[in-house]
Amino acid sequence: MIRDILNTLRPACLMLVALSLITGLAYPAMVTGLAQALFPRQASGSLIVENGNLAGSALIGQQFTAPGHFWGRPSATGPQPYNAAASGGSNLGPTNPAQLENVSERAEALRKAHGDGPVPVELVTASASGLDPHISPAAALYQAGRVARAHGLEEATLRQLIARRTEGRQFGLLGEARVNVLLLNRELDGQKLDSLSAKAQNAAKP
Repeated sequence: MIRDILNTLRPACLMLVALSLITGLAYPAMVTGLAQALFPRQASGSLIVENGNLAGSALIGQQFTAPGHFWGRPSATGPQPYNAAASGGSNLGPTNPAQLENVSERAEALRKAHGDGPVPVELVTASASGLDPHISPAAALYQAGRVARAHGLEEATLRQLIARRTEGRQFGLLGEARVNVLLLNRELDGQKLDSLSAKAQNAAKP
């Protein structure tokens, strides 16, 4: 009886150990190694490092509230916006009073900052993940006037920057044209510093 049980358990235990080694160690190690070798930046989280400091990830949005920055989509993650450890949406339906109140408040705040006119829907509604790093080119252009005034730049300059930062559909078919808010703001900050440096150099010339 005991011998029969052992004969039954032995192959089952060996199969458990073998599959654990294959699927739990060998396969993940192989996939990780290939990813690091073929796509090192993406495999490491598409991190953005500037001057040795981590600025963020191109895959996860950040909250920008300063007038001199472009703003991304609202985020419903808790306890703070764009919390990658708590990805998710608000789960509020389109007729939920709380959702309608949130949208109205966000739209009013945008109109105060940008003036009257149609407000892009993505700037008043949170994404399902709460981590969306992109907005549409139209949403970026909507904010161009405010950002230009904050930096003392020509709006046409920002429109060119937005066009340069606009990503097309993946493989020309998937998704829609989009702008990464973090990358756009990083380039904007760099241009502003370059502009101030150039003005200082010109002022110092005899």
